[in-house]
Amino acid sequence: MKRVLIIGGYGNFGSFISRSLAKQSNINLIVAGRSLDKAEALAQEINAEAAFIDIHSNLEERLQALRPNIVIHTSGPFQSQGYYVAEACINCGAHYIDLADGREFVSEIGLLDQKARKADRLVVSGASSVPCLTSALIDHYRDDFKTLESLDYGITTAQKTTRGVATTAAILSYTGKPFKTLINGEEKYIYGWQGLRSRKYPGLGWRLLGNCNIPDLELFPKMYKELKTVRFYAGLELPFIHVSLWALSWLVRIGLVRSLESSAPTLLKLSFLFDWFGSANSAFHMDLSGKDKNGEDKTIRFELTARSGDGPFIPCMPAILLAKKLANDEIKDRGATACVGIISKKEYLDALEEMDISWTEANA
Repeated sequence: MKRVLIIGGYGNFGSFISRSLAKQSNINLIVAGRSLDKAEALAQEINAEAAFIDIHSNLEERLQALRPNIVIHTSGPFQSQGYYVAEACINCGAHYIDLADGREFVSEIGLLDQKARKADRLVVSGASSVPCLTSALIDHYRDDFKTLESLDYGITTAQKTTRGVATTAAILSYTGKPFKTLINGEEKYIYGWQGLRSRKYPGLGWRLLGNCNIPDLELFPKMYKELKTVRFYAGLELPFIHVSLWALSWLVRIGLVRSLESSAPTLLKLSFLFDWFGSANSAFHMDLSGKDKNGEDKTIRFELTARSGDGPFIPCMPAILLAKKLANDEIKDRGATACVGIISKKEYLDALEEMDISWTEANA
């Protein structure tokens, strides 16, 4: 039996991971977080343990007492965190997995590589849709190209979906702020939630999208040297809410507001008022473009649609798959790495088959 501790195990993402891993016969699950009442309520429901953990207070002592073999960290936003949770796990002899989407946080996790190797532990950051699913798609389709030159991809979320303050704060932390991405072979500055564009998704219709800052923008130009352009977008289902956030982004860009991150609780509450206008359907697309083996232009389009509110579960899958593999001693790698090259496209999509999620792939 492997002891798997989930920090934030009763939250939006954490509860889904907890319910999934609690079904594994070789895992003793520990639901943990700052609310012991919430942890105990879920733990009783799924026959797991419950524990109080505040990542900012006596964390290493708590981990030493709980003796986990694997720790899954779901409590963001990660943009404002250091690596103290991962380091505490290494010091306590536990493997570490997080769902971080912070660009610098994920791309610089290699700073812990030597320490993790010395402790014979695996540290994985960004076990989420980006960069795990996105890199798995690139690795799968890359051999179809002579040169893979461009990535254009994005996520559009459902209005009627579970969403929390941490995820909202993560988005607002870079809204209206500049960050770099690769465009036509050069690193150029773009601004969060700007670059307004629209895209028609199969079965969902037109959705608005805006610039989003993710680990891929830092990782992929280094991993795939032939890339000349990497553009990632995210969008909200309701045009009114998307455009409202776009308008607020200008307040940050022109310097009237330093950051929107502190407004996350208020803006989140306001967004719930409009749920009855929306649906529970979200989508993801990735267009991979370059030259085929004959030197001709080629584009492969992968599109995924999630219905019935199942979209938020997609980012949870890498952590679930990694925890299962570690519990079964199927991963021998050690060190600290972003979640790339660990889970294949087939493994990822197979894990989604029981949900109301479908996907297509075709030459565009």
